[in-house]
Amino acid sequence: MQLFLISGLSGSGKSIALKTLEDAGFYCVDNLPAELLPHLLKNLQQSGYARTAVSIDVRSGNSVKQLPRHIDEMKKQGLDVHLLFLDTQTDTLVKRFSETRRLHPLNDGVRTLPECVHYERELLAEINSIGHHIDTTELNANALRAWIKQFIQLDRARLTLLFQSFGFKHGIPLDADLVFDVRCLPNPHYNPELQSLTGRDGAVIEFLDNTPSAQEMFGDIRAFVERWLPSFVADNRSYLTVAIGCTGGQHRSVYLAEKLARHFEHQQQVLVRHRELA
Repeated sequence: MQLFLISGLSGSGKSIALKTLEDAGFYCVDNLPAELLPHLLKNLQQSGYARTAVSIDVRSGNSVKQLPRHIDEMKKQGLDVHLLFLDTQTDTLVKRFSETRRLHPLNDGVRTLPECVHYERELLAEINSIGHHIDTTELNANALRAWIKQFIQLDRARLTLLFQSFGFKHGIPLDADLVFDVRCLPNPHYNPELQSLTGRDGAVIEFLDNTPSAQEMFGDIRAFVERWLPSFVADNRSYLTVAIGCTGGQHRSVYLAEKLARHFEHQQQVLVRHRELA
């Protein structure tokens, strides 16, 4: 059986993720207490279900803390288990709850909404560290669906190297393992002919290809990742997210993320994402 577990903060897009998996042919269960997971899987296996997705979060109470132990036990039994954790910056979550006028699941009439979010982060801290992390702060629903579809198509037996561009003015991605700041490079934004383009466009690529400092930055980042990638593989990591940030996330970071992805795609399983373009 192939099992995808969905967890994360309330309001981060878990319902969208679960619906995307359902549309992809998974049998889906929402808001399952963690202690019932082994029983559910046993029944589903006996019934012949091959692909299952289950959402488990703080709505199930303290049982959510049992999830890492259950994941370890299921992997020892040979199940193909993967955890997707959705995260979002606190101010964005507060805005989403305020706009929808929904109560946070941890609302007890005493905690404020930001305090509820902070407490939820504490409860999910251990789960956060063991799954594939997606920061949905700047993502619309269509972009999240696309990223989920990429996620389920990966070869789980290999480490996935993810290069992600972003703009510092929108905040550092919560899902980044390594962050490189490339704001010191010449900015195509100040060239009127390049301002409306992105780092995927030929004119911007030509501009940065001919910028010595951009090539030096590429070489340094490439060398750093190549130097330490074997250590991450040896640590049994399934995913490594390398975030490249410039000011707006349109030109320099996009260019370098694409260039790095092309370099490593012959060595590793590679994904490339552009947060601000999404």
